[in-house]
Amino acid sequence: MHVLFEEDGGFKTGTVMADNDASLQVEMASGKRSKIKAATVLLRFEKPSAASLLEEAEPLAGEIEADFLWECVSDGEFSFLDFARDYYGHDPAPVEASAVLLALQAAPVYFHRKGKGRFRKAPPDILAAALAGLEKKRQQALAIERWVEELKACRLPPEIGALTDGLLYAPDRNRPETKAFEAACADTGLSAAQLLFRCGAVKSAYHLHYRRFLHEQFPKGTAFPALAAPASPTDLPKADVLAFSIDDAHTTEIDDALSVTRLPGIGTRIGIHIAAPGLAIEHGSPLDGVARARLSTVYMPGNKITMLPDAVVGSYTLAGGVDCPAVSLYLNVNESLEVVSHESRLEMVHIAANLRHHEIEPLFNAETVVSGLPDFRFKDELLHLWHFANACEGRRGKPSATQGINDYNFAIQGDLADPDACRVEISERKRGSPLDKLVAELMIVANSTWGGLLADQKIACLYRAQTQGKVRMTTSPLPHEGLGVPQYAWMTSPLRRYCDLVNQWQLIACLKGETPAFAQKSAELFAAMRDFELTYAAYADFQRTMERYWCLRWLQQNEVGTIAATVRREQLVKLDHLPLLLRVPSVPADLAPGQRLTLAVEAIDLLGPEVTCRFVELLAESDAAEAAEDEEQ
Repeated sequence: MHVLFEEDGGFKTGTVMADNDASLQVEMASGKRSKIKAATVLLRFEKPSAASLLEEAEPLAGEIEADFLWECVSDGEFSFLDFARDYYGHDPAPVEASAVLLALQAAPVYFHRKGKGRFRKAPPDILAAALAGLEKKRQQALAIERWVEELKACRLPPEIGALTDGLLYAPDRNRPETKAFEAACADTGLSAAQLLFRCGAVKSAYHLHYRRFLHEQFPKGTAFPALAAPASPTDLPKADVLAFSIDDAHTTEIDDALSVTRLPGIGTRIGIHIAAPGLAIEHGSPLDGVARARLSTVYMPGNKITMLPDAVVGSYTLAGGVDCPAVSLYLNVNESLEVVSHESRLEMVHIAANLRHHEIEPLFNAETVVSGLPDFRFKDELLHLWHFANACEGRRGKPSATQGINDYNFAIQGDLADPDACRVEISERKRGSPLDKLVAELMIVANSTWGGLLADQKIACLYRAQTQGKVRMTTSPLPHEGLGVPQYAWMTSPLRRYCDLVNQWQLIACLKGETPAFAQKSAELFAAMRDFELTYAAYADFQRTMERYWCLRWLQQNEVGTIAATVRREQLVKLDHLPLLLRVPSVPADLAPGQRLTLAVEAIDLLGPEVTCRFVELLAESDAAEAAEDEEQ
């Protein structure tokens, strides 16, 4: 005697070795013996053999049409044996009964299981919905197959093209389009970006990087809501100074200006004047909400995304020829260039000029401050400020800028709507020039002095601290060891950094004797600090990515085949004339930092953006300054 029984959701057969009523001992065709419950037995039979029953039944089951069975069966539960008898018109042979059982089991859409060997036909409405779902899945499978083939042929189906950003940055893996796209990526061995680029969905690598950043940081776009710039205060006293700013040619958010007033018999009064949007933008206002959401201006070669709307920037930037609201720090300096006292004021300051680096540096540089300055406006003020900056640097015992290292300026020629048609020019300038030093030192003085003022008054403030080599944001007035100051708070860029705007609100409240916007240990202040630090780091990382992209474009447009470089450490090198660091595995690992070498440019991947270089030869000279420069440009 043989039996057909159900086990683990499937049908099996075996020969009965022992029948104990409630259980049976059966031997499978493989020779394995098992103990099964009698309740699991669906059919007992003598012929054919246990091994051949299902083999013979499966072809018969394949010939039975499920929809025909559904039409034939009546409502209510039924046994497969009873239905097999009706279907064949006679007592079914074991193979025939098994064929009907397999056919019913294989059509769960038409027949619902109701127990051992028992079924019930699906109601018409449920069957219709299920069949529609199956047809939808079939059509989706066909569509996926078609999309995969088109993608592999580098043709972009419209359905895939409409989801480009989602496929690149946040794929929804429940969508059939995503399944097709990822299958095509797997078949071709290409990344998502590479496949979409080949299919024409991504027109430029520049747009790929830029759109990824916008998707992550500006999901609602970069447009500002319609907010008017708040009116400037009208009750501020007028400062009796002629101030000037020092910035590069492309700066529009001019946050700081300087002035020098001679004090006969005493020395000079040096003014550090900071744009004061905090006098008009109220904490908690819609405009504050905009700045709080963005937290900083985003910089990239040829473009930027400002923290504040252009109208607001235009109202409070320290533009030349205009009286501007400012928070001023006045330093009374004696003939020995020592600060004997200081005073802070809220006032209107006349900005006499906006000096630009490219115009002033040919006149005011490391050579001319020694050999003698030519005649130009503010030359005496600049020279005095430079001497004062040197004195400040000496008192701190720390350099304001690393000497001998280059800063880089990117000039993009063309319309970024078509970045592949643009040309990039990358210029170098030595860091630590007289202009750099005087601006850096005076900003350090302002940020340290005002940070100390708020600390003394027990007013909450966001500080930049450096202890044990680690720089971090904190609400405690801790030392900044790298600058050699007892405390340091960013306050000199309120038009482009939210933490500076927050600190300016606190400083204004201190100077006015009012309750500050943020109390000590304010949860809102801690949240703003945390969000600013994370966002500022993300913006800086994006800026490095875009600078890297334009460096690769520079290599391409100038058809650079070989280029000199300097070893930083191990196999990390910096390319000459570019702020570009990369690892070159072929560079000997034992080369000392500063060693000069020549590399061959072998491949450039703008989508990466990555460049592959190969070591060619060592050069005789070395560059200690390059070796010492911080790896992050």
